[in-house]
Amino acid sequence: MRAVIIIFLLSPLFSCDSDRLFEQNINLEARYWRVDEPMIFDFMVEDSSKPYNIYYNVRNSLEYPYARLFIQYTLADSTGLQIDKKLSSQFLFDQKTGKPLGQSGIGDVFDHQFMLIEKQLFNYPGKYQLRIEQFNRQDTLRGILAVGARVERFNPE
Repeated sequence: MRAVIIIFLLSPLFSCDSDRLFEQNINLEARYWRVDEPMIFDFMVEDSSKPYNIYYNVRNSLEYPYARLFIQYTLADSTGLQIDKKLSSQFLFDQKTGKPLGQSGIGDVFDHQFMLIEKQLFNYPGKYQLRIEQFNRQDTLRGILAVGARVERFNPE
């Protein structure tokens, strides 16, 4: 069972994805996300003439007690200058039926990818940082297994 999970987690690393600039997922071994544990992702932008889409990834189990997940994200450049900061909420379960949304992995595990910023232009090449914080009313969110970020070149096709 553990081998299947590891293969599932590593498969995005080996798949052909020419638009992906950056993707990283942080596993939460304790199966919960504390309010004081921001997820921080550093990435490099080499071509600032093109727009990028920025997503966040969430892996949850049926143990997650709510229909929605609230996060706050902050995008900053290498000097710490804040480029964008917003609150976002997405449904992990259907609000009426309680049916899990997302792609089913193994058993009670579900993967989601949500758009944060579409067509983001960066002022210059360099290092950037995306900070994602859970913003629910509970300090500890059980049932959150991993949180990640993805930056890809905008492709209008």
